[in-house]
Amino acid sequence: MRRVVFNQKGGVGKSTITSNLAAIAAAGGKRVLVIDLDRQGNTSRYQMGDALDEGAAGSAEFFESTLKFAVRPPAATDFVTETPWDNLHLMPASPELDELHSKLESRYKIYKLRDALQPLADDYDEIWIDTPPALNFYTRSALIAAQGCLIPFDCDDFSRRALYGLLEAVEEIRADHAPELSVEGIVVNQFQARASLPQRVVQELLDEGLPLLEPYLSSSVKVKESHELSRPMIHLDARHKLTQELQALYEALG
Repeated sequence: MRRVVFNQKGGVGKSTITSNLAAIAAAGGKRVLVIDLDRQGNTSRYQMGDALDEGAAGSAEFFESTLKFAVRPPAATDFVTETPWDNLHLMPASPELDELHSKLESRYKIYKLRDALQPLADDYDEIWIDTPPALNFYTRSALIAAQGCLIPFDCDDFSRRALYGLLEAVEEIRADHAPELSVEGIVVNQFQARASLPQRVVQELLDEGLPLLEPYLSSSVKVKESHELSRPMIHLDARHKLTQELQALYEALG
């Protein structure tokens, strides 16, 4: 299964959701690859911490290799590194992704990620792709390469208004380029059950028939500690309420 976590808005928890669901899958015995396409590299840092080698090959080097013709092009696994966690591998991001963007777009390399990931079905049970907060070349590449799309949503009116355009963008890419792609659901993040605004916004989305996944992920300061320590929640505190919610969300994906 290849999944992409996508939202054009920043700060909605893409990296947190990608890293934690992938870590839960790996902790359960699945062979998992995480691909970081965001030049900020938050997912890469979250998975690796100080073990992240800034000079290691990753997603930028993969895309750079597609700009050169080779009789025997390198495999996607050549750009993958092990993480400190069993069964979990990473294709890290770097700022060089910015420098390559216009070259890749002008030479229409939009299908290269999909073509590289399809042969990995024997190597990995699940592939998770984290995307930048923009509908750009890298995001489109990820959506074309994926089978499922998760959309993080934080409970405010600006996010709600942006949601419809985002769903339309995913549907357009599915129709034009990626018949396998489907929106698996909207992940409600930073949910405060006792606050009236989040409850109202979520109920409005449900009333409109949008595919909200349950459980909703609670707001918690524990996740900030998880970021600081570079330890996904399953490895930091398996009994924490948020960890339990993440596990239930992963199980709901089937």
